[in-house]
Amino acid sequence: MTEATGKVNIKVWSDYVCPFCMLAEGPLHEATHDLDVEIEWMPFELRPFPTPTLRPEDEYLPAIWARAVYPMARRMGVDITLPTVSPQPYSRLAFEGYQYAAEHGKAAEYTPRMLRAFFQEDLDIGQVDVLTGIAAELGLDAAQFGAALTAGTYTEAHREALRTAEAYRVSVAPTIIIGERHRIEGVPSVVQIRKAVLEAQADQAVMRGAACSIDGC
Repeated sequence: MTEATGKVNIKVWSDYVCPFCMLAEGPLHEATHDLDVEIEWMPFELRPFPTPTLRPEDEYLPAIWARAVYPMARRMGVDITLPTVSPQPYSRLAFEGYQYAAEHGKAAEYTPRMLRAFFQEDLDIGQVDVLTGIAAELGLDAAQFGAALTAGTYTEAHREALRTAEAYRVSVAPTIIIGERHRIEGVPSVVQIRKAVLEAQADQAVMRGAACSIDGC
């Protein structure tokens, strides 16, 4: 099995208010830094409007962070803190901003920056002005970005992205699909990701070989 048999597509469904999505970022990049992959961050809203979002002062969030998030973050060496924003923001606007960022060549930078904004800087990413400030940091046109969010320019594009999540039967975040047959739900290990990518590369090599045999190339 070789590591140079073709680019592998990796789709990562995440929500900007999901701490496990931020924890998944490290293993994903560590496992693939020397492999030929294309990572696509895909929108998935855990609690779309009008479902009530969670409040950090209630029992659930501190409990799940103490039991699962903080221990995992310590093991992985990730700086992450339960945000104080209450109630937690809906992520629709931030995802519509993602569609703008993707259209302007900043998709890869946008999602990690949004996760850091919420989980490291305690910013309310449900507010247009906050999102616009982040967009400006990424080199996007702040005025155009803010106007697009206010006008709902990318609302339908975001809805289409959510329909894609439904088509892939995504129900948890993060959900990672590597190539054609590898699916990982939850925070992956470096070994899991790397093994799946190498197997996907091998699958692609077999498919190309079969195509050449049929076409006589």
